[in-house]
Amino acid sequence: MSESTYTADMFGSPAPVLSVSPVVLPAPGRAVDLEVRVSAPMTGTDLPVILLSHGQGYSNHLSSLNGYAPLANFWAAHGFVVIQPTHLSSRTLRLDPDTPGAPLYWRSRAEDMTRVLDGLDAIEAAVPQLLGRLDRDRVAVAGHSMGGHTASLLLGARLTDPDDGSEVNLAELRIKAGVLLAAPGRGGDALTESTAENWPFFLTTDFSAMATPTLVVAGDKDTSGHLTVRGPDWHADPYHLAPGPKSLLTLFDAEHGLGGVSGYDVAETTDENPERVSVIQRLTWAYLRSELYPGDTAWQTARAELAASPDPLGRIESK
Repeated sequence: MSESTYTADMFGSPAPVLSVSPVVLPAPGRAVDLEVRVSAPMTGTDLPVILLSHGQGYSNHLSSLNGYAPLANFWAAHGFVVIQPTHLSSRTLRLDPDTPGAPLYWRSRAEDMTRVLDGLDAIEAAVPQLLGRLDRDRVAVAGHSMGGHTASLLLGARLTDPDDGSEVNLAELRIKAGVLLAAPGRGGDALTESTAENWPFFLTTDFSAMATPTLVVAGDKDTSGHLTVRGPDWHADPYHLAPGPKSLLTLFDAEHGLGGVSGYDVAETTDENPERVSVIQRLTWAYLRSELYPGDTAWQTARAELAASPDPLGRIESK
C-alpha cells in the first residue's frame, strides 16, 4: 500500500492550519501565567480537541509550545484543535531552580491541562477564528516522554507524593481518550538509582486505575538507560499494567525520539525516520477519531493497513 493511497482514502487533503501563540491564560499561584499555542483547521465546526504535553529533551525550545510540530500540524490539518502549553519545566522560562516543584513540575504539568480545559472560553476569545467551533465533549490528551507521564496522570494513573505521602489522583474526566508516546513505565526496582534519588515521584507510578481508553506507543530500541534498568519494555508498562481498553503500537527500530515527533530535523532525534513519523501521525489520528466518535472505522482500517503492509514499521495489539 502506497503512502498516497493511505492518505487519499482515509484522510483527504490536509486543510490549511491556523496557529496562534502565545495565548496567555492567567494562572494565580503558578510561577508564571500559562502560555499555550493553539493550532486548528481554518474551516469546520464541532472540532474535537487534543491537549499535547511536551517532553523534557535537550533542546531549549522543543520542550515548549514551540515543539512537536510534526504532530500538531498533522492533527490540526485533519480536523483537530491542538492546544500545547509551555509547562514550568521548559527551559524557555528560565525559572529559578529553587522554584517549588522544580525541576520537572510533575503536578503542575497535569494541572496545566485542567487549567486549559477550564479556560476554553478565554482561548476562544483570544482566537476569535475559533469562536463557537470547539466540541468540548470530545477531548483527548497526548504526550511524549515526560509529557507521556503528564498525560498518564490525566488518564487515571496515580502516584504517591514523595513530599507528604498522599495518594495523588489528577484524573481529568473531561478527557475521553489518550495517546502516550514513549511514556515512562512503572517505578520501584524498574528505575535506575539516580532516577529514584533525583525524581522520587517516579517510584510509585501506578497504572491500575488508568481506565480511560489509551493508545500506548513504544519503540523497541528505546532503552532509556538514564531512567530505567528494564530496557525498551518499560515504555509498554502503561499498556500491560493498566486495565482495558488499551492498545499498544510497538515501532520497530524506534528509539526515544520515535523517528522525530518532537520537531522537524532536530538534533536530539537519534532515530530520524520520516516514514516512522508518518505512521505515528496517521495511526494516532485514526485511534483518536474512533475513540471520540463511536462507530468511526478509521482505527480499524488503519490497523488493517499496517498489518497488510509487506514491510510494516510496527505492530499493534489490544485488550
